[in-house]
Amino acid sequence: MFLKRLTIINFKSIPHIDIDLDTKINCFVGNNGQGKTNLLDAIYYLSMCKSSATLSDSQIIRHGQDFFMLQGLYSRLNMDENIHCGLKLGEGKVFKRNGKEYERLTDHIGLLPVVLVSPIDGELVEGSGEERRRYMNGVISQIDRIYLDEVIRYNKLIAHRNSLLKAASRNHFSYDLLEAIDIQLAEYATVIHSKRKAFVEQLIPIFQEYYRKVSAGQESVSISYRSHLNDSTAGELLRENIEKDRTLQFTSVGVHRDDLAFTIDGYPIRREGSQGQQKTYLIALKLAQFDFISKVSGLKPLLLFDDIFDKLDFNRVNQLIELVAHDGFGQIFITDTNKHRLEEVLQRVSSGYKLYRVENSEFEIVASK
Repeated sequence: MFLKRLTIINFKSIPHIDIDLDTKINCFVGNNGQGKTNLLDAIYYLSMCKSSATLSDSQIIRHGQDFFMLQGLYSRLNMDENIHCGLKLGEGKVFKRNGKEYERLTDHIGLLPVVLVSPIDGELVEGSGEERRRYMNGVISQIDRIYLDEVIRYNKLIAHRNSLLKAASRNHFSYDLLEAIDIQLAEYATVIHSKRKAFVEQLIPIFQEYYRKVSAGQESVSISYRSHLNDSTAGELLRENIEKDRTLQFTSVGVHRDDLAFTIDGYPIRREGSQGQQKTYLIALKLAQFDFISKVSGLKPLLLFDDIFDKLDFNRVNQLIELVAHDGFGQIFITDTNKHRLEEVLQRVSSGYKLYRVENSEFEIVASK
């Protein structure tokens, strides 16, 4: 699978571009704030129906305009796929596949799998458990539509349950209503937990192998899945904690509190890992994500590298590019601020590529192979 042509109108800082892309490597070089990341985010948006940043759709529209439009022409399973997305202020978002509008945006997720590696991945290490749950959801939902539906239903029920806990007084509390909600919650939670557990178990050995390849180091790295459901059933947990939840006025147990523990040599990488080790850890995690999606879906995801070479020495940059440039990976998009670094790296690859200079959200091709 690859993206042949991309059209962007009024998306973030980009007024209008039409760009033809190489089937293997596409590099974009320019100073910060020139529009490189916005182009990658447009590609991400066409796959995931949302920005990779925590922005509302209205914030994505270029300043002073009242709409944005994205269109991508893809080759998928040897067939063309034309994906259109448009949003006008005051109106709903429209996603179309080959001219036909989706009834539900969730039906699009997974059609065009994507893996993004960017500086905001640092939040996976430094941020709260919500960031790591969002990561699991983003990966699994691209290969399992049932999972995405279950997460959406679970989150709606949790919000409803919490509103009841918050509003109910001690003298007017309906255990029957809460029990009815908890029966449904337990069903959804069991499915979500099972799929997350299987995902992490499959991911760990792939991740460890990629870390070894990128780092050429001797550190031992691992990931563990932390969940209340590892040691009990969802139904039991909800029943045992009902009085506690009434006091707290929110649901204190369940898969909405799941987390991932990232370790290096047995210690939390947030505390013990250097900046280079943390970045290598996250890159290995995303490459393992690529493998996981590729094996399950039968499609090679688009791989987006956004300004990730800072804090990596030149040897690690070379190892990374040589690793992803072979046939095991598909189409790759790379942004960087250092033209010399990119040119040196590209001279070492045997595959085709295009190199673009980006300035003021204008994209000019300066080299190709």
